[in-house]
Amino acid sequence: MSVGEICNREVIIIDRDENITDAARLMRKHHVGNVVVVKTENGMTRIPVGILTDRDIVIELLARDVDLDALSVGDAMSYDLLSVTEEDDVLDAIKQMRKKGVRRAPVVNADGALVGILTEDDMVELLSEQLSDLVALQKREQQVERERHP
Repeated sequence: MSVGEICNREVIIIDRDENITDAARLMRKHHVGNVVVVKTENGMTRIPVGILTDRDIVIELLARDVDLDALSVGDAMSYDLLSVTEEDDVLDAIKQMRKKGVRRAPVVNADGALVGILTEDDMVELLSEQLSDLVALQKREQQVERERHP
């Protein structure tokens, strides 16, 4: 299965020049744990350049008493960004994310433009659906066997 089949296409984005408080408000408004930081090329193409998570804000900034008004998103975002493509295999993406130690990866198209985000939650949901299907298959097999051999 490809990343493009399961990723979330509704990505909350922000510019690196915005302030941290605006980023936090966006996360709260959209009920997400991150914003993808993008740069705009050719007036429309959004290229992911970083990510800022709620954890970054709490652990790296608030817990250290950093003045949020003194920083921009670009000052606090993670630059070591792992992006995956729509065509990447989900299992390969999981391995890449595990290797990097990240729970979210922006999804890009062949031109490098942002088209979605793949999260740990997306993958857990997919795996739980597949496990439920396997359980249903097992129950159905038992039911068929009982019907054939009462």
